[in-house]
Amino acid sequence: MNINSGPLVSVVTPVYNLARYLPECIESVLAQTYQNWEYIIVDNNSTDDTYAIARRYAESNKRICVYRNEKLLQIIDNHNRAVRLISANSKYCKLLSGDDWLFPECIERMIQVAQANPSVGIVGSYQLSGGGDKWLVRTYGLPYERTVVSGREISRAHLLGTLDVLGNPTSNLYRSDLVRQRDCFYPNSTAEADASACFECLRSCDFGFVHQVLSYERLHHQQITTTSRDLNAYLSSKIGDLRAYGPWCLSADELDRRLNELLEEYYRFLAICLINSRDKKFWNFHKTRLNEVGCPLDHIKLAKAVSAKMLDLLLNPKETVERLLRRSQRQRRAVE
Repeated sequence: MNINSGPLVSVVTPVYNLARYLPECIESVLAQTYQNWEYIIVDNNSTDDTYAIARRYAESNKRICVYRNEKLLQIIDNHNRAVRLISANSKYCKLLSGDDWLFPECIERMIQVAQANPSVGIVGSYQLSGGGDKWLVRTYGLPYERTVVSGREISRAHLLGTLDVLGNPTSNLYRSDLVRQRDCFYPNSTAEADASACFECLRSCDFGFVHQVLSYERLHHQQITTTSRDLNAYLSSKIGDLRAYGPWCLSADELDRRLNELLEEYYRFLAICLINSRDKKFWNFHKTRLNEVGCPLDHIKLAKAVSAKMLDLLLNPKETVERLLRRSQRQRRAVE
């Protein structure tokens, strides 16, 4: 494959107020070994220098196209708008968050897998995630000898919780025809809609994987991922995806068993949050999400989970004191 004249790849960055990180993100695209790409940046009406920075790069490279929303859109609405702007002759679409970057061989390696396996609609890879003193590699677990997995098999593994390699947009490459087949590529408004989009695609394609670290996800307090982790929004999204896509690839018994497992985990989490006196905004979020996924808040289950947690705390006083001390230290660092 000629890295200068192979299929066109649309790199897409929906971005909001990331002037601090955007230059490094754009430079990582310019540094790709694979060069037949277009780069679409959609600024979501930022209030910092994000748009100006993007425009400066576009002025010096005709492959970069910059758009600016006249008003602030919800994050998923902006993502859906951005992917709708890819060229009609684009064969592959590579999402890249404005605070992340791609390693130089990222697009080339992903294209090789996709081109060699026409049934593949999504290509994933290992991803380095980190910031400060916290670093980890994400999306591992697939056996090294496996580079292509059926869409049904990978969906089953994810929904059953035995594998987590679908990653996030920056770690995946999508076939552009799959992106174009729906007006809203991201099918719901949650911050975790990228997983739902993968499940939608995998109904009709296979999953490819490059066993190499090809992208970097920056962990910082400003990113939407941090908010999702604080709220544990991923758990409600797992339940929503299970109910939406489970009937396609799981048996009725598997679906019921997994749903019960996730709900038990959810109520254990809510019990801890009730003991820690989380605010009204937190509880409104979870009540709304549980209603949206068809599992309204069950006060009896919550009461049982709180009782179980209180008993655990009473029976393990040393661990309880240590937890309180760690929480106090975290709060003090946050203030400082």
